[in-house]
Amino acid sequence: MEMLKGTDDGLFLFRIRLRWTEYTNMFHKHFCPFESRTKIQFGRGGKMAQEEKKTPVSCSLAENIKGYKQIFADCADIKMIEMKLGRDASVACFIAYIEITGGNALFEKSMIGKLLNNLCDCDKKEIYVRLKENSLGLSDVTPFATLEEAAYGMLAGDTILFVDGFDCALKIPDKGYPGMGISEPTSEKAVRGSSEGFSDSVKVNTSMIRKRIRSPKVKVREVKGGVRSKTNIDLVYMEGLIYPDVLKEIERRLDRYEIDGILDSGMIEQLSEEKWYSPFPQFQTTQRPDRAAMAVLEGRIIVLCDNSPEALILPTDYNSFIQTSDDYYNRWEIASFARMLRFIASFFAMTLPGLYLAVCNFHTQILPTKLLLSFAEARQGVPFPGVVEVLLMELSFELLREAGIRLPGAMGNTIGIVGGLIIGQAAVEANLVSPIVVIVIAFTALCSFAIPNEEFATAFRLLKFVFIAFSAWLGFFGFLLMLLAVLIHLSRLSSFGIPYLMPFVGADLTDYEDERDALFRYPTFMRRYRPIFTRRKERVRLRKKDGNENGK
Repeated sequence: MEMLKGTDDGLFLFRIRLRWTEYTNMFHKHFCPFESRTKIQFGRGGKMAQEEKKTPVSCSLAENIKGYKQIFADCADIKMIEMKLGRDASVACFIAYIEITGGNALFEKSMIGKLLNNLCDCDKKEIYVRLKENSLGLSDVTPFATLEEAAYGMLAGDTILFVDGFDCALKIPDKGYPGMGISEPTSEKAVRGSSEGFSDSVKVNTSMIRKRIRSPKVKVREVKGGVRSKTNIDLVYMEGLIYPDVLKEIERRLDRYEIDGILDSGMIEQLSEEKWYSPFPQFQTTQRPDRAAMAVLEGRIIVLCDNSPEALILPTDYNSFIQTSDDYYNRWEIASFARMLRFIASFFAMTLPGLYLAVCNFHTQILPTKLLLSFAEARQGVPFPGVVEVLLMELSFELLREAGIRLPGAMGNTIGIVGGLIIGQAAVEANLVSPIVVIVIAFTALCSFAIPNEEFATAFRLLKFVFIAFSAWLGFFGFLLMLLAVLIHLSRLSSFGIPYLMPFVGADLTDYEDERDALFRYPTFMRRYRPIFTRRKERVRLRKKDGNENGK
């Protein structure tokens, strides 16, 4: 990312990059084999779609009807109606809409119905004046100069109006596509806080953020994604808090590829991430509007995609994935305790099965004698080596987890609980696995469930199998080798210029203020500064009104 070194913000970003390089050079110099340095370049093939021929809207209604019907030939769901306007019914018009989105077009309660009824009481000249000047004061009436633009406007869920003798097509908003509406988020459950979750409509999602931050400085930029899908993608941010370079970078990445269609925010994430080979996500996802609003106030950017209830938050770091929205609604003592549990859980979700194999197969001397004898007694009669036991139970639990997701409703929850109990108990009674292995695998599964972000937890689930392989092969040395490899990889990882391990490294860049919201969550009145994502001059977010404490 290019840095604007002539500005204070640019100098600060440059300082972050320089300091981060100093922290990681000692690792990069000697451990390059742990990561591939191959850069894949995508060659430019043929065009994704032929350049569309633009047909200007004609003053002749007959030509417009003919061209529009050619565009939507063999489209049974597109409704086209010809009508007459004016006192003497001397002006012909033509409306087009998608069947499900414009069902109320001819009723007075719809905007298009009110417009047509009003124009029926005007003479010919007055009709053209009202349409040109929008004297009826209809909101979001957009004129289109070409038939193709009018077609895309209609496919967005609105109604298109053509009038004979008028050289523009008008897009008039109607009820739009049906949606699921606002519901409780299926993930990121919170004990305290809002129960609202994002919906499938990008406009609804944008309004839910505005509902929480009622400031004109909240800006929304809209771009189109997909050559054929023309999906609406909104970038939501707080003017003055974000680094302009970060906004330019995400816009550049969104414009980097041509693709047939963007159907979910996950496709944007995969096309925009820098280190595509990393199991760790470089975008934070959320279904909670309050979590997104918090991110906006921290100087981060929200990426909302139409037809997707998942919002992307950038930049991000390791610490952000461990935090939850109710951390800031509950008292600091219980929030800090819960956060420490999550940090510990993220470690054991990746390492516990491998650590068990390393100790039991290679380094039994570090165990107390009674515990070692207990392990040996539990494994009597088990025909498989330890690594086969662990893999058998891990794959069984992963299979149960996947089955629980795919099965509908309550059946999925039941199969996850009952299936785990039945399989574990049956495997122990049949002497296929030892009871201690069942305990280890069950505790590992609980640790992965404790990680708030599902996509972040997936990285630990995958790395868990690599730890198992190396620990079974090299023992504790293999365990430490993999642990070092993961730490080196995390040290090289960044999200839009922000180190992934902030604030555990580079904390002095923010005068150690970010550490007040890391392992421990300090009381609210002590967290007076925004995190590193915010422009340096706008860091202060809390101060006393009486001006005490040096005006902070």
